[in-house]
This record gives sequence, structure tokens and C-alpha cells, in this order.
Amino acid sequence: MYLPQEIIRRKRDGKKLTNDEIEFFVKGIADNSISEGQVGAFAMAVYFQNMQMDERVSFAMAMRDSGMVLEWDSLELDGPVLDKHSTGGVGDVVSLMLGPMVAACGGFVPMISGRGLGHTGGTLDKFDAIPGYNTSPSNELFRKVVKEVGVAIIGQTGDLAPADKRLYGIRDVTATVESISLITASILSKKLAAGLQALVMDVKAGSGAFMPTHELSEELAESIVQVANGAGCKTTALLTNMDQVLASSAGNALEVREAVEYLNGKYRNPRLHEVNMALCAEMLVLGKLADDEESAREKLQEALDSKEALDRFARMVEALGGPSDFVDNYDEYLPKASIIKPIYAPQDGVVSSMDTRAIGMSVVAMRGGRRKASDEIDYAVGFSDFVSIGDEVDSNKPLAVAHVQTMEQYDQASQEITQAIKIASSSSYNEPMVYSKITLEDI
Repeated sequence: MYLPQEIIRRKRDGKKLTNDEIEFFVKGIADNSISEGQVGAFAMAVYFQNMQMDERVSFAMAMRDSGMVLEWDSLELDGPVLDKHSTGGVGDVVSLMLGPMVAACGGFVPMISGRGLGHTGGTLDKFDAIPGYNTSPSNELFRKVVKEVGVAIIGQTGDLAPADKRLYGIRDVTATVESISLITASILSKKLAAGLQALVMDVKAGSGAFMPTHELSEELAESIVQVANGAGCKTTALLTNMDQVLASSAGNALEVREAVEYLNGKYRNPRLHEVNMALCAEMLVLGKLADDEESAREKLQEALDSKEALDRFARMVEALGGPSDFVDNYDEYLPKASIIKPIYAPQDGVVSSMDTRAIGMSVVAMRGGRRKASDEIDYAVGFSDFVSIGDEVDSNKPLAVAHVQTMEQYDQASQEITQAIKIASSSSYNEPMVYSKITLEDI
């Protein structure tokens, strides 16, 4: 029998915790037998003393096992169970195309996603912009859609990693969110509970990334790769560029529109396309659906050209309660803002940098995201037609187009965007969209 305070003391003093101690503590988090104060003290001890890699593996696995762990063997799927997770960004609409594209290439993608957090948009909030789409289906429906369509994108149920849900809420109010050990366990507890055979992590670096520096983003990616593989899930990570808005739009309904237009071939933002294809290709290679990145990209392009990926998206939306003709009539179904008006730069020149985090917070400020969990979202608001770093701007080319409900919102958004997007006489920016791939062998 262990005492919670003794485990806290040992971690506070920099000692390595045993697997049994970690399992005991996580069980106490899940069943509320350990108090909120003790959980907060434990999180602070880990924040300052960190965890060794095998402690992190034990912690992530104990969090996974605090609730239901999905299994797929009984469905006799004829392909691998794969997923991708992103640390979040602005205009990061990748999941909406990636899931259907990988499904069209023979993978099965049971994607359990989250809502917006801070300045980052949430995949579930985007799907909530689609009338009728159910992000909280029964487990039976979830499994049925994965088997029949190949992809289902839903939210975390209360049965999956409940210890993480409680721990995260306490970390949020005790200034311990930024611990890489705790972030690693939080992300992986949910992904491991999804019963995956392979996972690709998209870890963002840059001005719109969750981690404040490139070095910390790399450290998080390495931690996730080591812990996930240690827990038995084949995992690699891509370190990708979040120095500017990833898509051409930011805002829930606007990003859904861009995702459909990507899948139907109407418009594919080059930045978004490169990151999406790199992640999809890595998933196919990990899942042994392609021999190498080149052949994976060929399969993915065929899934786009044949409209098979678009069809998978349409079938998923319908199977989860959305309109059966959504991909044909998305403009009729998605909410629209009252005022759609361009924002121009205060002077002519070249876009030299973006404060991407500030742009994300501007969307939140117009109620396109939440300041607190109980806030209601306006799915129509946001920005479209963003410029890219290196673009020339003048009185004819806007920095972005604002989608707002009032002129007061527009005036505020205009001020925030012109401050966030810097204009210079020239720009030497030449960063790649994918910085590196991190595998277990590289660490």
C-alpha cells in the first residue's frame, strides 16, 4: 500500500518512481481517491524534477489503462489502424483531408480529436460547423463507421483516459501545463487508448506553435517518439513549420470549406498540401501500405485525382449525422458571417513575418474560439485569403479577408491583423514546411 504524499515527496526530491508507484497514483487520479491538492503537488513535482524516459512510458500506459482501450481485431479489418496527432496551430485543417485520404489508400483511421485550446483551432469545433454531424457517437457507431468508411473523426469519450481529463484540468489551474513529461503522457494516453498500430506526430515549431521555441518542439517530438514506441505503438514525428497560418483560412466553417475545396481539387494551398502529403505519406509507409515516400505520394495523389478521398469524407459526414449532399452543397450548409471585408496593409511592401499566435487569438476574440470551456462558438467568423510570407502587398492585395458579425469586430480584427503581419521592403524568409523527421533510430 502506497501513500500519495510519499510518492509526491519522492518525486519532489528527484527520485525515480517505480512502475507500481506510478500505477497507484494514476489509479487514484482516475477514481478521485487522491485529492486535487495532491494531484497538483505531484504535477508541480514532475514539472520541476521531470521524469526519466521509462517513467514517462509507465505514466502514459497507466493513463491509457485508466479507462477503456479500444480494440479492432474483432472487426477483422483488412488494413492497418493508423492515426495522426498535431500539437495544434492556426489554420491547421490537415485532419479533415488526411483521414479520408489515408482511408482511400487502405488504412483505417479512428481519429479521436480535441477542441480548440488557447490560440489553436480544434478539429471538433470545425466539424461542429457541419449541421447534424455528431462528434460524440456511441462506440458501436464509431466502430461501424471506421469499418465501413475507413475513417471516423470524433471527440474523446469519458471512457477514454479519464485520468488524463482530470489531470489536465488540474494542470491548467496550477501552471504545470508546459511540462514535456506531462504533455507527452497527456497526448499519448488518448492515442494509445485508441488501439493504434502506428501513429505519426505533427509537432509544430514557429510563431504559432504550442511550444515557445524550436528546441522545445524538437524535445517534445523526441519524447513522444520514444514513449509511444516504448508503449508498443510504432511512431515517428515530423517537425513542421507554424511560422504562418498553415491554410489560407482560419475559423471553423471557413476551414471546413477549404478542406472540401482541397479534396475536390478547387484549391490547394501549397503550404497546407506539403504538410498534409508529408504526414499522409509517413502514415502509409508506417502502416506498410507503401514501400517508400515516393510511392506513398503517388497513391495519395491518385486518391485525390479519382475523388475517392472526397467520397470517403462525404460518406463519413453522412454516417455521423451530417447532410448526405454536404460535399456538393457545402456553401449552403456552412454558416456565413454578416460582414465579409478585406483588411489591407498600412503600406506597400513584402510580407516579412507573421505573429501566428496573435492571429489565432484574434479568431478567439471574435468568438471563433473559447476563452473558457463554457463559451459558445460562432462558427462563421474568422479570416480567409491570407497572404504568405514573401508575398507583395499593396492597395489591391489584402492581408486577409475578415468574416465578422459587426463593424466593431472588423475594426478590432483589422487592427490585430495589421499588427500581426509585418511588412518590409523585402523578405529573405526561406524556411521549409517540414523541418525534419524524427524516428526512434535518430534519437
